[in-house]
Amino acid sequence: MFSSVAHLARANPFNTPHLQLVHDGLGDLRSSSPGPTGQPRRPRNLAAAAVEEYSCEFGSAKYYALCGFGGVLSCGLTHTAVVPLDLVKCRMQVDPQKYKGIFNGFSVTLKEDGVRGLAKGWAPTFLGYSMQGLCKFGFYEVFKENTYLWRTSLYLAASASAEFFADIALAPMEAAKVRIQTQPGYANTLRDAAPKMYKEEGLKAFYKGVAPLWMRQIPYTMMKFACFERTVEALYKFVVPKPRSECSKPEQLVVTFVAGYIAGVFCAIVSHPADSVVSVLNKEKGSSASLVLKRLGFKGVWKGLFARIIMIGTLTALQWFIYDSVKVYFRLPRPPPPEMPESLKKKLGLTQ
Repeated sequence: MFSSVAHLARANPFNTPHLQLVHDGLGDLRSSSPGPTGQPRRPRNLAAAAVEEYSCEFGSAKYYALCGFGGVLSCGLTHTAVVPLDLVKCRMQVDPQKYKGIFNGFSVTLKEDGVRGLAKGWAPTFLGYSMQGLCKFGFYEVFKENTYLWRTSLYLAASASAEFFADIALAPMEAAKVRIQTQPGYANTLRDAAPKMYKEEGLKAFYKGVAPLWMRQIPYTMMKFACFERTVEALYKFVVPKPRSECSKPEQLVVTFVAGYIAGVFCAIVSHPADSVVSVLNKEKGSSASLVLKRLGFKGVWKGLFARIIMIGTLTALQWFIYDSVKVYFRLPRPPPPEMPESLKKKLGLTQ
C-alpha cells in the first residue's frame, strides 16, 4: 500500500523538487536490490536531480510549443467562459439606452433571447482567442528571452510585438462575435455570420477592426505582461514571507492568481476606450474608427467599464493561473528568471 502511495506522490505534478530528492534518496537507500550490473543501487546525486527538474531547456522548440499550448488553453477557455458577461458588455457599449447596466443588461437579454441567448458568439470567441493565446504567449516567450538584461522595457516590447501578430489572428473572429452579439436577427452562429459578412463587405468585414483592435489589445497586453511580472516580483519581495524557491507549487500558483487579477484591473482601464470603439465599429457597416470615436465622445467610450473590470480582472487572473499551471505540469522553466537564462549565456558567449 505504501509503495502505491509513494508512486502517486512522485507522479503528482505539484511535487516539489526538494521533496522528490528526499523521497528518491530514501527510496534508494532503503532498496537493497542489486542494479543491472549486480552492484547495489546508488542514490541519485543532487546535480543529476537538478537537471531533471525541467522537462526541456529554456528557449527550445519544445518549450515554445508547450508555452503556445498553454496560451491556447488560458485564453480560449477563459474568454469562452465569460461570453455572457462579454455579450452584455458589448450591448451596453453599442446601445446604452436599452442596456442601462450589468444587471439590467442580463435581464433584458434573458427576457428577449432566453438562457441560450447568453451564449451567442461562443464559437468565434473560442476559436479567435485560442489563436490569439497561441500567438500571444508563444511569441511573448520568444521575444522576452533577453529580459534579464532590460527587464520592464523588454517585457513591454515583447508583449506589444506578440500582440501585434496575435490580433491579426483574432480580428476575423472578433468581428463575427460582435455581429452575433450586438445585431439581433443578423446571425446566431459563426457558420451563419461569416458567409453573410463576406457577401456584404468581402474580407474588409473581418479586418476593418484590426487597427482599433491593436489600439485596444496592445496597451492591454503590455499592461498584462509587464504589470504581472513586476507584481509577482513585488509580492515575493514585500508580501510573501519566504523566498519563491521555498514556496510550494500551489503557493506559487496563488501568487500567480493574485498578480494576474491586479494586472487585469489595470488592463481593463487602459484598453477600455478602444474596446468601446471596436464594439461599435464591428456592428456598423461602412464606419471608421475616427467617426465612431468622435460620435461616442469622452463619456461614451467609458460605458461598460465596471463590467469590463470584473470580466478582464477575472480573465487575466485565470489566464495566468492556467498558463502557469501548464508550465508546472510539464515542468517548464517559469518566469521571472532568477538568473540569466542559459540560452542567453550561450548567445553572449558567457559559457565555458
